[in-house]
Amino acid sequence: MRLSLLKKGTEMIVKVDDVKLFELTDTQKKVIKNDIPSGIFDEDMKRRLFYIIDHKYRQCFKRLKEEWDTKLADNGVTSIPTDKDEYAELVFEQSNYKDAQTKKDEAEENLS
Repeated sequence: MRLSLLKKGTEMIVKVDDVKLFELTDTQKKVIKNDIPSGIFDEDMKRRLFYIIDHKYRQCFKRLKEEWDTKLADNGVTSIPTDKDEYAELVFEQSNYKDAQTKKDEAEENLS
């Protein structure tokens, strides 16, 4: 995933993987600049976008770990990495791992 905060003239555009998500109008920027000095505006907007995505990642990782600490032991895993990326990859390698879409699809099938 590639997140871009672009300035094109007076426009500020947020894109993810080259898909435009939203664009701040001049009026929206002026409203924000009523509280945020214009000298730090661009960096502040980047910081806020990073915080939102990073916060979501941390919350999702917390739930993943809560769900999988016991499951990994039940699967016979005896060594669990402390590095978050390594931990997540270990979980994803498990034969009983299902992502959110798979869980949703299975739940819908069971309702049918």
